[in-house]
Amino acid sequence: MTTRPVRVLAAAALLLGAAACSSSGGGDPLAAPTTSASGPGPASGGGSGKTVVVGSANFPENVLLASIYSQALKAKGVSVQEKFNIGSREVLYGQLQSGNLTVLPEYNGALLGYLDPKTTAAGTQAVDAALLQKLPAGLTILDPAAAEDKDSLTVTQENAAKLGLKSIADLNGKAADLVIGGPPEFKSRREAQFKDVYGLTFKEWKPTGETTANALKDGAVQVGNVFTTDPRLVQLKLVALDDPKNIFSVQNIVPLVNKAGVDATATAALNAVSAKLDTAGLTALMKRVAVDKEDPSAVAADWLKTNGLS
Repeated sequence: MTTRPVRVLAAAALLLGAAACSSSGGGDPLAAPTTSASGPGPASGGGSGKTVVVGSANFPENVLLASIYSQALKAKGVSVQEKFNIGSREVLYGQLQSGNLTVLPEYNGALLGYLDPKTTAAGTQAVDAALLQKLPAGLTILDPAAAEDKDSLTVTQENAAKLGLKSIADLNGKAADLVIGGPPEFKSRREAQFKDVYGLTFKEWKPTGETTANALKDGAVQVGNVFTTDPRLVQLKLVALDDPKNIFSVQNIVPLVNKAGVDATATAALNAVSAKLDTAGLTALMKRVAVDKEDPSAVAADWLKTNGLS
């Protein structure tokens, strides 16, 4: 994605992400965990004797996903330590490689773009296959979820109707009169792509960050980079435009793990989460976290219980 984990391509790293993440900055983000918890029994992952350290980036959706992973592992008797809200992919990836972290919720297209900015892989299977080729020997991805959190170019319903916009391609001939907003790095990562792929040159680029959806509704921008699980898409009656030329890669949620730290029990627990997690469900969970301001760990616990994973 563009700001979260790159969210999309390298440029999107990083991203998404988001969608799909900027560094929190300042000191060692892993000097102390945000929270720490152990599941029943002395062993991690069915008897390895290790503690699985679950980390997350510093945005609400990634914290929620990490909490789901953590609680799913503890439900299977895995000893877990949580280190949430760490920072950007650049920090997280290095900590996973070093073994300071064991498991991260990632976004497959964004992660591939981070590792291979020139990738042309499209579709979940192709992206995952390319990722497995690019990851170092000590890391791997587990099963991807159907759930995606993608970058999008979004407009209000009013502007969609007024300008006849259904896809990004429909902005051709109109973009020069429109102001576009997104994360601070959005312009450097995407301006050339929109021009080269869709022939779009926008009137002005504004760094609107997490307020992009509101800036669209208020009219401060007419086009914005909003992530597809953002509950404000529905709440503010926004329209995510189709992307027929696939500028925005697939962004399936996937566990990225340090192989030495997970065994069959931990792997099965994480894959069971992926098997149940879909985009509609994730969007509903994010409404509870981002709009209703519920505690992510409580929202995660409810989801796991509902899906028979706790």
